[in-house]
Amino acid sequence: MTLPFAKLHGAKNDFILTPASVAPPEGLPALAIAICDRYTGIGADGWMLVDETPGDGYDATIRLFNSDGSEAELSGNGTRCAAHLLLHDKPETNEIRIRTASGIKHLRVIERRGLEIEFEMNMGNVRVVQLSTTVQGRDAVIVDPGNPQCSFPVADFDFNWRAVGAATERDPLFPNRTNVSFVRKLDDHTIDVRFWERGAGETNSSGTGSTGAATAAVARGMVTWPVTVVTPAGNLTLRSDDSIYLTGPAEVIAEGIWFYGKIDSNE
Repeated sequence: MTLPFAKLHGAKNDFILTPASVAPPEGLPALAIAICDRYTGIGADGWMLVDETPGDGYDATIRLFNSDGSEAELSGNGTRCAAHLLLHDKPETNEIRIRTASGIKHLRVIERRGLEIEFEMNMGNVRVVQLSTTVQGRDAVIVDPGNPQCSFPVADFDFNWRAVGAATERDPLFPNRTNVSFVRKLDDHTIDVRFWERGAGETNSSGTGSTGAATAAVARGMVTWPVTVVTPAGNLTLRSDDSIYLTGPAEVIAEGIWFYGKIDSNE
């Protein structure tokens, strides 16, 4: 059996994209685990099905699975990758509306640079759920930029933040698990962040994670808008107007056909 795919990354947060029309009707979580495996599959943080059928207020629809097979509401970096795939051969088109499980997201092309396109994405109104709480014994801010996020203000990263991230992801406070960010202030408009993502583990960057981390940092008085988020993969920038707007790149890596055998849908 075969599946066509494109692989893209948004600030080294990588995704495999497949036309929704060719995906099998069943067993998608197990298929996501298999295709995202970095040794026996294509390898990625997530797998996305892209439906180019337009509808009321949107141009396309995406459905996102994490590398552990769980389905996610939204990925900022992943949505930019989908926008790149949909617009890379349409140089005259600079705006697109993509329907996600967290609503319709509007993206605007800022610049085209060969295989890379820089987008500004309207992330909507980010909700601060709890401004100050304690999670895993640490000071935390809980925010909702379209998916669950727990942000920890930190002075440095000289501790086992990966273990804290893994424990926080499955903390009983979050019945559907949560994404986790660790936020260090650099100056009044800049934060340095590390990410532990629900269903994927450590990632080089995160669009929704950066949005949540920046919102949490502003809400706690650490920084003010606009905010630059320094990640291990480079910088993402956010500004606040009527909504929160995230600017970052998406780049195509490869296109091809994935060959796979029988997938155990009970995985």
